Amino acid sequence: MDELITRVVEVVILLYLVSTLMFLIRTVRGPTIFDRVLAVDALSYDLAVFMSLLALYLGEPLLAVSVVILTLWIYALDIIVSKYMEYEEVSI
Repeated sequence: MDELITRVVEVVILLYLVSTLMFLIRTVRGPTIFDRVLAVDALSYDLAVFMSLLALYLGEPLLAVSVVILTLWIYALDIIVSKYMEYEEVSI
């Protein structure tokens, strides 16, 4: 059973790396600023999931704790970007 979990995590990590490449391409070539912001947002959450899978694969619980902090930081940046796009100013 442990071998099966290892293989599944390896395949999922490969899929996340492919999706990261697609998000990077959308970030660079996005036709509008909204597409680029959405691609960076998806890339950030993709990084959080990738770090979670890596923590599971390596058996490192401290890496999983840092994912929570990263996710909260990404959410805060989403709020700041949306406030800027709506009101053209940021007041925290």
